[in-house]
Amino acid sequence: MNTTIKLNAALLRRRVPNLTSAAKAVGLRPATVSNLCTGKIPVGRAEVKTIVALASLANCTIDELIIRGSGLEMVESGIKVIDLFCPIVKGGKIGLIARAQMGQLVLLNELIFRLKEKGFTTIFMDEHSIVPDVAEAKEACDFVCKDKDEIFELLIKMDNKEETIIIADRAMVKTGELYVMNDRFEKAGFPEITTFLYDPSGEAVDEEDPYGPLDSLIPFDLDLATRQLFPAVQPVKAASTLLEDALLDTNHLSIQRRARKLLRRYREIRILVNNIGEERIPDTEIELYHRGQRLEAFLTQPFYVAEAFTNVKGEYVSLEASLAGVQKIIDGGADSLLPEQLKYTGKL
Repeated sequence: MNTTIKLNAALLRRRVPNLTSAAKAVGLRPATVSNLCTGKIPVGRAEVKTIVALASLANCTIDELIIRGSGLEMVESGIKVIDLFCPIVKGGKIGLIARAQMGQLVLLNELIFRLKEKGFTTIFMDEHSIVPDVAEAKEACDFVCKDKDEIFELLIKMDNKEETIIIADRAMVKTGELYVMNDRFEKAGFPEITTFLYDPSGEAVDEEDPYGPLDSLIPFDLDLATRQLFPAVQPVKAASTLLEDALLDTNHLSIQRRARKLLRRYREIRILVNNIGEERIPDTEIELYHRGQRLEAFLTQPFYVAEAFTNVKGEYVSLEASLAGVQKIIDGGADSLLPEQLKYTGKL
């Protein structure tokens, strides 16, 4: 993927709420600023004085205003824990790691539903999927292909290959078929196709590197699943190249880093609380513990695909709203709320 630069539109809009009028006041054309924010005008084609003026309006450095990336793009899922801690890389390989009964296939079904709503075409690779539990995922996908040749023939006929998602069993990695398929795509001039890899066997949990190179890692947590906190994704261990390579907005990078730190400390204190109770633990640690409880509860979310079972309407939470909610909890702005009040809610 080629190196790209783009305007940090999220930072600009956050720092300058009335961007149109503010830009006009300093002699910038609102249409130009709008097109720079949306990417219609590449940053490389903008005049230096325009970038300098925008940095001045946002009270930030030019380095903060410009995001230098590798062409990687995030696909917002509207699932808080995913978008915050292991954002989906468009065109990347996304691996789910879980044992049975942790909610892996429910999350997979939910992702299929949400991404189809965004206009993605979904293809289920059925060659290795002999597990009955994946029937719902297969039914939800636009196409079910029996092998990589059938997927290739299908993609040849498609115009918008970038908006395609393949769902495949981890067995494709173990047999090497995934790499053979990707090589064929590359030779045919296809763009990189977003691929979700799931593990119906549950064996991936016991392996250090079960999928090979991944762009997003979605690990599940037995403790969360046991306590019925779904999606039971372990945020501390979740990963994405978008975060590791600092390719996202600095606000996102900062908040997720602080959230991981709080959750890590909360888990450590929780062990003590379970053993000796809260009374013998310092007040400062107890404050962190309760905020960790609230954050853990906030990261649960009702799913659209589970509405018939839970009688709770599914929630889509934008990344902006997720970040705002997490920051509020970390900073103590939700200290008056009980963790139960935050469970299975949308935005804060």
